[in-house]
Amino acid sequence: MIDDMQIVEIELDPGETVIAEAGAMNYMDEGITFESVMGDGTKPPGGFWDQALGAGKRMLAGESLFLTHFHNGSSVKRTLAFAAPYPGKIIPLDLGTLGGDFTCQKDSFLCAAKGTQLDITFTKNIGVGLFGGEGFILERLSGSGRVFVHAGGTVVKRELAGGRLLVDTGCLVGFTHGISYDITQAGNLKSMIFGGEGLFLADLSGTGTVYLQSLPFSRLARRVLQSLHRRGGFGKDEGSLLGLGNILMGGQR
Repeated sequence: MIDDMQIVEIELDPGETVIAEAGAMNYMDEGITFESVMGDGTKPPGGFWDQALGAGKRMLAGESLFLTHFHNGSSVKRTLAFAAPYPGKIIPLDLGTLGGDFTCQKDSFLCAAKGTQLDITFTKNIGVGLFGGEGFILERLSGSGRVFVHAGGTVVKRELAGGRLLVDTGCLVGFTHGISYDITQAGNLKSMIFGGEGLFLADLSGTGTVYLQSLPFSRLARRVLQSLHRRGGFGKDEGSLLGLGNILMGGQR
């Protein structure tokens, strides 16, 4: 069965609310209302200034300042669904059983129970992180409820027990509490320039769970742009569109 264009369907009790990234909603029953709220809707301990700092970090990360809150205002259960923006898998997580937090790529978050807090975090080595691609900026999800994140292609779940794992920065989806994260140089100078693996790798160690993805959207986008460039660009001729279709359908290697 092909299931790489997944959706997550959520049943809301009367008065219940779920938060999601803007534009993620697929369909919903009558009786559910929604509104855009700055951040996750929680009040930070520092008040306005902490809220402004959080908004500034989301802007720096290229994320929207607003999340959408969906509320069941009816007297019966209602259903709504969210879909990922590109082919892949949706990963359900229970923060209550994961130590209360999960760190993921900034574009991975899809939706979560109200009360889940979202915060942007950075690698400790900022100088290296500036060149580390997708792995520089991460998003921390904290709370005790259910959250859903999405990944491109096939998802690989790795359990670390004191070991170390080196990962292409774009292939990292996220990791649980107990995993230490940094960015390390990808081999020697020759490998960094000609190896095609980027300048840096994500360096994961400790004890916990790591989720990986086989096809980051950034990798797919680069391949599409390279093909279009070789064929003369978007407006050159119909061959460009055919090339794009072949790539998306798996016809080119």
